[in-house]
This record gives sequence, C-alpha cells and structure tokens, in this order.
Amino acid sequence: MEWSTFENSPAGRVVPALGGHRAFVPHPLPPPLTWSPALVAALSEADRAVGYLGGLGQVLPNPHLLIRPFQRQEAVLSSRIEGTQASLADLYVYEAVPEAGAGLPDDVREVRNYVQALEYGLEQIQAGQPISLRLVRELHAILLADGARGQWCCPGEFRTRQNWIGPVGCTLEEATFVPAPPELLLEALSAWETFLHARDGLPPLIRLGLIHYQFEALHPFLDGNGRVGRLLLALLLNAWEILPQPLLYLSAYFERQRADYYALLLEVSRSGAWERWLLFFLRGVAAQSRESVRRGQRLLALYTRYQERYRSAGKLLTLIERLFEQPFVSGPQVAAQLEIAPATAYHYLEELAQAGLLRETTGRRRSRQYVAVEILAAIQGPLES
Repeated sequence: MEWSTFENSPAGRVVPALGGHRAFVPHPLPPPLTWSPALVAALSEADRAVGYLGGLGQVLPNPHLLIRPFQRQEAVLSSRIEGTQASLADLYVYEAVPEAGAGLPDDVREVRNYVQALEYGLEQIQAGQPISLRLVRELHAILLADGARGQWCCPGEFRTRQNWIGPVGCTLEEATFVPAPPELLLEALSAWETFLHARDGLPPLIRLGLIHYQFEALHPFLDGNGRVGRLLLALLLNAWEILPQPLLYLSAYFERQRADYYALLLEVSRSGAWERWLLFFLRGVAAQSRESVRRGQRLLALYTRYQERYRSAGKLLTLIERLFEQPFVSGPQVAAQLEIAPATAYHYLEELAQAGLLRETTGRRRSRQYVAVEILAAIQGPLES
C-alpha cells in the first residue's frame, strides 16, 4: 500500500497497525463540503427521481408487486459484486422448490441470506427499531449464516483482528487499503452511529452517500462488509421515509460501474474527493430510481392486463397475482398456497402455460416447474433506451 498517497488526506489519518504496518482511520462525519453547481444539480435530479418513484409506490394496488422482485434482484446483484455467480432465476427456483437447491450453485444460499437480512431489517424498522450498531451486527449474522461464504469470520461480531482490502490472496504488504486497527474501530463506529442519528440539516441523500463511504472505509467485519453496507442503503431510505415503500436499491448501478465504485471510495480516503464520490452516488440514485419506475410501470401494465383477462377466474386469478411475487412455481407449491388438490394445481399451471403466461422448465412429466416468462423479463430484462 502506497501510504504516501494517504499521508495528507483531509478525510482521515494514518495510524500504526499490525506488525509495524499502517492503517487509515477516517475522520468523523460530516466532512466540509463545497456546494458546487454540479453537486447541487445532481442532488436536485436525484431528489426528483426518488420523488417520482415514491409517487409510483403510493398508487400501486399491491406494493408487493414491486417490493419482492426488487429485493431479490438487489440480493443477486449485491452478492455478485462480491463474486457470486447465482442468478435471479436460481434464487427463485430455490425459493419455489427448496429441494432443488442441491443442484444449484452454493452461492444461492448466500443470496437467499441477503434477502432474509433485508426482510429482517425492514421488519425491525417497521416495528420502530432504529438502525444501530446492534442491528448492523444482527444483519451481518444473518448474511453469513447456514454455510454462506465468510461463515468462519465471526458472524455478527465486529472484528478484533486487522483486515485489509486488495486482490484475492494478497498479503498485508500488498493491500490496496488497510482500514482502522481493531483498537480504534469501536470508537470510530460509535462516531459513525452518532452521525447516523444526527439532525445536522444535511440533505438525506448527501448523508446517505457519506454514511456509505464511512462504513466501507471502516470495514468493521472480517467479511461481508460490502453486502452489509449496500443493504444499509436500502434500509436507511426506508427508515428515513425518503420512500414510502422499499423500492430503491443501488447494487445494480454499483455492479455496472464496479471499477468506478471502488476507485471513488478509495479516492475519498486518499485525497478527500468527496464531491466526485457524491456526484457518482447521486447519479446512481437518480439512475436507479428511473429504472425502478420503468420496471414498475412494466410490471403494473402486465398486472393490469392479467387482471382484466382473468377477472372472474377465482383462485386462478389468485395464482396469477402470486406470480408477481414468485415467478417460479411448482404444483405442490400452488396446491399448498391455494389450498387445492394437486391435480387442480397442475390443471391451473397447464392452463396458464397454454395461454403463454407460464413456460414449463424441466421437460419432465412429473415434478414439473414453471416460470412466468413475461414477469421475469419485466423484472430483469433489458429496458428500452
């Protein structure tokens, strides 16, 4: 690590660390900010885009039409940034037919843990619990549970050993970045938590960008820091009531811009490049808000079309509505959810397959599984430019 590039950083200080090495401790938030015209314009655009997404969330006949698909897409993409290969389809198959998990990548369990951590965090917020260091530890424990990568890295506990960031397998000497040593970590995290709840007049989206940088710079766990940091963004948007429903997730933007994402976080530590980081962050908020609106409109149009077509279809319509929350289905799953005979469930599934709403995916005569092709395409397919 070239410490000369960090020595004079206005964002933090260089301190002694393990074995005579050095580490970087960020200064407490907030930093001094220069409100350039570019930053003001980016904030205004992000606020507008988030407001439009919030308006869409308020008119949805069923908010879960978007909430569950968006949460799962976020889980897949946030985990992919860390190197997983599981797809959204893998996750849906695992949820629809858990016994099929044996034939799916191990990464699917890690992605499923992300969904469970996100759902748990939202439940805590709705129950009136604040986002705190305790909740952060609980989320980390869920993320690393049940055989997920990093399960041996003290799930739910802040690190008591030095860690570092760099290419896979690199040594401390070869690291790109070395975060705060353990003896200084809890004090820095306490300052981070204080800023989390401060009423300092800063715009919420600016505070969100600052909080995300600081968490990643502190890297408080031995593993899973990136996933926890991105998960917290979605929870804070909801906790601060920036959005009435949890509809905005940034991992798709970070995954597309992965090199810039990491480089700009590092540049804040090196030189205090807050404006460049915040411009990147705010543009991501605006871009993902617009994308969420377009995907939401696409899903809402499908929902309306299916509703009109099957308005008087009873439990068949209930099945169709459930497809928006779980586009992969099986006969036993449908039979259990709708409390109908397995033969009736398969009759419904075949009827929807004949109508083009479903496609059978196994090619088998027994234990068949189906996917709602149009719904899945609306969730993850390319958007028209």
